[in-house]
Amino acid sequence: MKLPKESSKKIKTKEHFQIKKVSKKWDKQRGCFIINIAYETGVKLSTRTLKVADAFGLGLDKKRKFTIYDNVELKITPRDIVYITGDSGSGKSILLKALENDIKRDLKLTAINIDDIKPVPDEPIIETVGSTFEEAIELLSRVGLNDAYLFLRTYEQLSEGQKYRYRLAKLMESNAQFWIMDEFCSTLDRETAKIVAFNVQKQARRLGKAVLAATTHTDLFEDLAPSIHIHKGWGGCISIKYYPNRLNRVCSVTRNLRIEEGTIEDYRRLAEFHYRNPKTHPIPIRIFTLKKADGECVGVILYSYPPPNIFGRRKAVGRRVSIEELNRDWAMISRVIIHPKYRSVGLGSRLVRETLPLVGRKYVETMAVMARYNPFFEKAGMTRIAERRPPKKIVKTLRVLEDLGFKRYLLTSVEYNLERLKELTEKDIRRVKDALTATGQYKRLMTTRKAYPRKEEFKRWIENQSLEVIAKILCRLAVLAETKVYLFWKRETSA
Repeated sequence: MKLPKESSKKIKTKEHFQIKKVSKKWDKQRGCFIINIAYETGVKLSTRTLKVADAFGLGLDKKRKFTIYDNVELKITPRDIVYITGDSGSGKSILLKALENDIKRDLKLTAINIDDIKPVPDEPIIETVGSTFEEAIELLSRVGLNDAYLFLRTYEQLSEGQKYRYRLAKLMESNAQFWIMDEFCSTLDRETAKIVAFNVQKQARRLGKAVLAATTHTDLFEDLAPSIHIHKGWGGCISIKYYPNRLNRVCSVTRNLRIEEGTIEDYRRLAEFHYRNPKTHPIPIRIFTLKKADGECVGVILYSYPPPNIFGRRKAVGRRVSIEELNRDWAMISRVIIHPKYRSVGLGSRLVRETLPLVGRKYVETMAVMARYNPFFEKAGMTRIAERRPPKKIVKTLRVLEDLGFKRYLLTSVEYNLERLKELTEKDIRRVKDALTATGQYKRLMTTRKAYPRKEEFKRWIENQSLEVIAKILCRLAVLAETKVYLFWKRETSA
């Protein structure tokens, strides 16, 4: 064979890889897919491939055929968790795509591929999930994005693990029957991957959905708890195993965590992950931490002295409680913080449940905003007593602020409030001050020690405040506007 001169230009080529046989059939009577997939490879003709052929005596016109699925039977129901593993190039993605197409065509069921989810850029994630604010909070909380500051971040500002959790929320929102996930958790560190896998199966089984997840990683079996495990080897080698379709209630990552007495330093290590000011905290009665075997703190709970008066307490015990009794027999859960990486695996509930008997108080209470959307206090054994909604005057003030362009869910940010205030005219600033005066919440907005400041006193005070101070006052207003749930626990006494 005469070889042409080497050139950067390629000779006219043929297909070097081609699927020659794809046979996918849904056997309705037997309730299974029957898959046949084969492919054919050839060689691209170029100056260099011709040189290789001449040197090694290869026939470039010959093609090789490979069968990767030969009459493979898969019994998959619309509620199965299917875990497809195997080396790169073994045929996992081809099988996944074939199953996705058959689900839509033959079973006439809805399927959504996680790769098809296109996050909305430059919008806080709270704006891009759910049809209502309440639904958005619930969806994000279920996948472990239950943090006020996370709600306000855009998709681009999330970590890789948080991005995966966000896309899980979008899968849940879609209401599709099958969730398709290729390269499942492949970009995540292995601990985060196990947490995400655990939550995927938990949410899918809670909603009655099916999951088809393919990955090279075999370390997710325990946490994903598949009802079907398909391991694809090279060539036609394939292993299919079926298991009971049962909810996995314990994430493997949590198995070696321990609860122990903590310090204020333990609290400060995690305080930045709480939306309230991390630099301040109530006077603690007891602090407990949740730690890994290496001593890393992943959770903390702070029990403090209860306030003299709180909405819901009298309804809980049916009487007025004296200050003396409060200081002696009562405690309040003021902070429960779980590191963002370890959320959605039940650690908040565990931290509350296991520490309630350790506080040494007869009664424990708490007021929480997140309890409206995430019932982890109730799962820990506390009783939901009442829900406190904001006063009508505060709601009216919020409407004025919204008319001026403020977004209610961003009012907890001093930076946002200040930026918005600087854009207002003097007339609009006047409306803000009048609206704040109309709330009647003078003591709380001023944070004064005076017991009962009067309206005229507040009006004079706010006239002299800078935009920076007013931005902080709006933050306090946001806290007063929260709808909170009062929860109660009573220690059982032995007979």
